[in-house]
Amino acid sequence: AGEGSGPGPGDGAGPPAPERVLFPPTFSVSEIKNKQRRHFMFLRWKQQQRKEKLALKKKRKKEREALGDKAPPKAVPKTIENQRVYDETTVDPNDEEVAFDEATDEFAPYFNRQTVPKILITTSDRPRGRTVRFCEQLATVIPNSHVFYRRGLALKRIIPQCIARDFTDLIVINEDRKIPNGLVLSHLPDGPTAHFRMSSVRLRKEIKRKGKEPTEHVPEVILNNFTTRLGHSIGRMFAALFPHDPQFIGRQVATFHNQRDYIFFRFHRYIFKSEKKVGIQELGPRFTLKLRSLQKGTFDSKFGEYEWIHKRREMDTSRRKFHL
Repeated sequence: AGEGSGPGPGDGAGPPAPERVLFPPTFSVSEIKNKQRRHFMFLRWKQQQRKEKLALKKKRKKEREALGDKAPPKAVPKTIENQRVYDETTVDPNDEEVAFDEATDEFAPYFNRQTVPKILITTSDRPRGRTVRFCEQLATVIPNSHVFYRRGLALKRIIPQCIARDFTDLIVINEDRKIPNGLVLSHLPDGPTAHFRMSSVRLRKEIKRKGKEPTEHVPEVILNNFTTRLGHSIGRMFAALFPHDPQFIGRQVATFHNQRDYIFFRFHRYIFKSEKKVGIQELGPRFTLKLRSLQKGTFDSKFGEYEWIHKRREMDTSRRKFHL
């Protein structure tokens, strides 16, 4: 019989027939030759998948409510993060060797409160408007930072001038096709120097529901998931950009969040709604960094000694292997 034959659901011939399954288990969208039909059927298939997933979720919830305290614990979903390949350089907080290295490395004077950060922010030659605005906004995030433009000077000539003027760090923003795409962070006077690839840059005017302009208060700094020896060094580099004593009255916080070796930067302000409720309001700018190399000493592209270089073909063999 065809689809139109047979008793209908309302003619008194028994209970209605169960809803016909839209897609058989062996259904494949790629077998449909017509492009428009293929796109339409793919959307229908995705819709059915969502319905089945939601129905299964409701069914499991009812079963857990019926079992009450006897319900089995919820299964932990498998993610790339919790299946991460173990790294032998993961830092143990109680490791004496790590404590000794931190007490004697280039950032020790900052953490011992012997030096106060003073940052120089510069750009590649002839920066365009977007890069200039990004540097200006970055200077409002990092206290005691100053923006100067290159005017054709080589970095090897800029670094001695920075050291003579007591700058503790140098930040260089590089651009390509009018878009900021790289960041060089050099700790002065003895290094190290980190080179990052920059992406997903958003200025303040491009952020939805942004707050008012940041104040001059020293922000709190949050560093997340810098767990290896390399990650520890990068985290200390970022921490050394900000004065050691935050002014909590300003309610501002700068966050460097490492996830799968991508470092996400966000700048927020706390909004206290009551004694128990608190919200956050993004101030901007925001950007994402990916470490490309870590070099001993100050910037030297020709004779510099590298501690770590990202080699894609050798290091990116597993999606569950992270270096920071």
